[in-house]
Amino acid sequence: MGSSRKRPQLSSQAHQKARLLDIIRRFDSAHILVLGDFILDEFVWGQVERISPEAPVPVVNVQRQSFMPGGALNVAHNIRTLKGIVYPCGVVGRDLHGRMLVREIRKQKIETGGVIYDRDRPTTLKTRVIAHSQQVVRFDREKGSDLKPVDAGAILKFVRQSIEKAKVVIIEDYGKGVVTPALIQKVLTLCRKKRIPVVVDPKEKHFLYYRGVTAITPNKKEAFSAYASLFNKEGSSIESVGKGLLQKLNCQAVVMTLGEDGMAVFEKGGRMTKVPTAAREVYDVSGAGDTVIAVLGLALAAGATMKDAAWLANVAAGVVVGKLGTASLVQKELTGALKEHVR
Repeated sequence: MGSSRKRPQLSSQAHQKARLLDIIRRFDSAHILVLGDFILDEFVWGQVERISPEAPVPVVNVQRQSFMPGGALNVAHNIRTLKGIVYPCGVVGRDLHGRMLVREIRKQKIETGGVIYDRDRPTTLKTRVIAHSQQVVRFDREKGSDLKPVDAGAILKFVRQSIEKAKVVIIEDYGKGVVTPALIQKVLTLCRKKRIPVVVDPKEKHFLYYRGVTAITPNKKEAFSAYASLFNKEGSSIESVGKGLLQKLNCQAVVMTLGEDGMAVFEKGGRMTKVPTAAREVYDVSGAGDTVIAVLGLALAAGATMKDAAWLANVAAGVVVGKLGTASLVQKELTGALKEHVR
């Protein structure tokens, strides 16, 4: 009798890697609506050669400056560079910085139909001064009051139009006035009717806004602070905080980023899942949270489970923290890092 050869069995890690690579390949069919605060990030680059005689502060000799879309628009940029289709919605002022912001997102070939102009509101500007690859100081120029009803109405109109195409809605809350309880509830109602997942990058003081969303992505500090505020007591562990937030907010998942310790994923009816860090070298954490929620949203839109989406988001964050400034990544970088991280 002839002997039959058995096919070699793939290891669980090989299965995981193949599954995650397949998810990345489906990013180009992921349509995502991003709602939140639009920010213009300004970077002032220079060198420090002396201390000021007027006060004990460094004197930065400015050599150049650059501008990048930040906040919800950095999330949109990450989605775009990873080949997803994105519809960002937020508010800018009718000012120079607003025009600069819109020009930059057009350069990135991102949809601008969701840009709402408000002549009474300045465009949020964050200026970072960087010398010798180190951030020296940051200046924020903004107006954090809630949007006028007319602006909220314009946002809701765009959401109603775009939600017909979207597979996931991301809410990026930087606390600059776009994300309000009334607006979130209206968006959630629309998403429930369409069975569209809603993922939120939360603002520490706004956690009660997010009841009933699909998932939130706080960092450890935000999670512990929100837990203490919601329960009037300190959290004793990552697990107690994650499970407490999951129950209090009645969401399907809490994806807590833990810096150098990776991530912890909490899902309804399941145990905590720890995702080990993928960072090789931490150079700058600016915008890492934007990358996490962008990749989480892309993966969910591509059909991933929450755990697989968190794994991919963690690998992506490991890439961008190795870059200086508000960074993004492309599919080639993500697949290369994944192959290195999951062997």
